[in-house]
Amino acid sequence: MGLVACEDNISETVTYKINEPVFMDKADFRSSVKVKSEVHELTGYGKISYYNGYLYMSEPGKGIHVINNQDPAHPEVVGYIELLGNADLSIRNNLLYADSYIDLVWFDVSNPALPQLAGRLENVFPEALPIIENGLGIDYMSFYGEGHEDEVIVGWKEVERTESVKEYNGGGFFWRWFGGEGLILAEKNFDTSIGGNSINGSMSRFSIYLDYLYVVINNQMSIFDLSKLQPEKVGESTYVGFNVETIFSYKNHMYMGTPTGMLIYSVENPLEPVQVSSIQHVFGCDPVVVEDDIAYVTIHSGNNCGQDRNDLIVIDVKNPAKPKQLVSYGMTMPKGLGIDNKTLFVCDEGLKVYNATNPLTIMANELAHHEGMEGYDVIPFNNVLMMIAEDGIYQYDYTNLQDIKPLSFLPVANDSIE
Repeated sequence: MGLVACEDNISETVTYKINEPVFMDKADFRSSVKVKSEVHELTGYGKISYYNGYLYMSEPGKGIHVINNQDPAHPEVVGYIELLGNADLSIRNNLLYADSYIDLVWFDVSNPALPQLAGRLENVFPEALPIIENGLGIDYMSFYGEGHEDEVIVGWKEVERTESVKEYNGGGFFWRWFGGEGLILAEKNFDTSIGGNSINGSMSRFSIYLDYLYVVINNQMSIFDLSKLQPEKVGESTYVGFNVETIFSYKNHMYMGTPTGMLIYSVENPLEPVQVSSIQHVFGCDPVVVEDDIAYVTIHSGNNCGQDRNDLIVIDVKNPAKPKQLVSYGMTMPKGLGIDNKTLFVCDEGLKVYNATNPLTIMANELAHHEGMEGYDVIPFNNVLMMIAEDGIYQYDYTNLQDIKPLSFLPVANDSIE
């Protein structure tokens, strides 16, 4: 649709495509959980979590694969949790906590090969929506309001419409009033889309601190008390900023990645998080990891990220109230990253490994570059690097940083996510 120069308000008839929700009865949705001990084919890749020798991988929207990784040279898929709407997970004291669209569900993984459904908190993530893969907007008016109280949105249906429209431009947003349909807000180029705790990848929206699980979905942070027989949501969800994508716990602070920057929240009082600072960057998707008071952030371009910058940003967070950007390095298209004893792992053109002892000379201290795959996220632990990529799970032995060796590859039938 073309626009006339200097004209803010436009009236016309347009044909457009949009996503309408696909609904499922809540009772059917909640009874669909299944735990399987037989091998289930890996047909997609998502968030990863490592706990007591086992790697847990979310297959977005479908469930969680359980992988015996006690011998990283020979990983073995040993179980599967069928869990509609799952995206994230964390594990504490043999209990696996996972989202299932609007609900929080938890499983006993004392026997990792055969998890046991332990409980569910209903309607704690009302803002959760399925991933949008086609880049189109959402018809919010079709599911807000009365008529869908006993249903949950489990997918999207692309439809084409012809409508009379008035459009108002400004502030990075455009508002459309469609005859008979009401108001739809669309955002330009935005994605609407160890001890007792597990170690999560940098893309995680779940983080555990002390006895509490922190969950960020869109612009809300929810806190769950895990100290009791079953988790309890603490108070109301807190607004934390536009479309928070990732969360990372370091000391008594939470570091959150958003499309426009990194937010730092103090959890000195775990039940009352307080934003202490933020640091801005160009619009882009960004995970965060922190070690020794240095935060590492990647931003990458792409259909859902809104720009063409691809950078690794290094930030001094010794004083979380006054973060200071030290340096920014251009990269190709970085995604997940991990840091272990000043060894930095970045998913960029495969896997890149750096000596990060001096933040100002990281690019000059590349230790290894393994190519031939599109890495998504990593977990470095005990000299083993676990990387989920578009085509499978790669593992490397980095005991000798001068000779980082491949250990294994577990293939995934690629359904891919952004």
